Amino acid sequence: MWENELEVAKNIAVKAGKKIMEYYHGSFEVDIKSDDSPVTSADRASNEIIISELKRKYPYYAILSEENDDDFSRLDNDFVWIIDPLDGTQDFVDHGNGFAVNIALAYKHKVVVGVVYVPVNDELYYASKGNGSFCVRHNITNRINVSNKTSDLTCLTSLHFFGKEEKELINKHADRITNCRGAGASIKACLIAEGKAEICYRLYPNTKEWDTAAPQILVEEAGGYFLKPDSTPIRYNRRDVNNREGFIILNSKDNLLL
Repeated sequence: MWENELEVAKNIAVKAGKKIMEYYHGSFEVDIKSDDSPVTSADRASNEIIISELKRKYPYYAILSEENDDDFSRLDNDFVWIIDPLDGTQDFVDHGNGFAVNIALAYKHKVVVGVVYVPVNDELYYASKGNGSFCVRHNITNRINVSNKTSDLTCLTSLHFFGKEEKELINKHADRITNCRGAGASIKACLIAEGKAEICYRLYPNTKEWDTAAPQILVEEAGGYFLKPDSTPIRYNRRDVNNREGFIILNSKDNLLL
């Protein structure tokens, strides 16, 4: 189930990512939104590609996108595409490599399809409910799984903000967390899903559904956990799209250090 939606999402994510790279290697405009976050002409171009393609393929599915106004009609639809056309805009502006295209499909408030495309590295991560997580790199597809480590842990943090709560947590568990490094946006989840890191604690409320939907199913289908800090599931297609409690990503519940 969900094979068709997954293939469509994969193709669209790559197409949008290629367009983003045209701006990356060329020029782009940067505006500041009402929440003080940046938005660029690359965000808008990627969004246009994704929205138009999804509407054409699935006209009866609702869409929630970071770059579109939300009229809440999606709340009456069991099928909702949840999109971040350029996740990690600040890193894109800085000409880093920590940005991605996120496309997810939620069915009855649960994510069933997720795609994260990292255009700088031409890496495509994808998953669908019950079918595992995969990464396409150098045209080679490999199934990915979380690591089984419960000590000597690598903790991933934001590239641009490191919260007080996270610092205290890492210091408290320095005997188990031996490596801590920054990673871009949804790429943190990809690295944990691939077994290259074990934990991520985001304990402040500045992410939204489009930041977590696609990464969540990648981690879950790789054998990990993507939860609220109180260990309860994240529900999608909510009226309030803010992840107000933050989130945690774990390779194992043995690494729940809160």
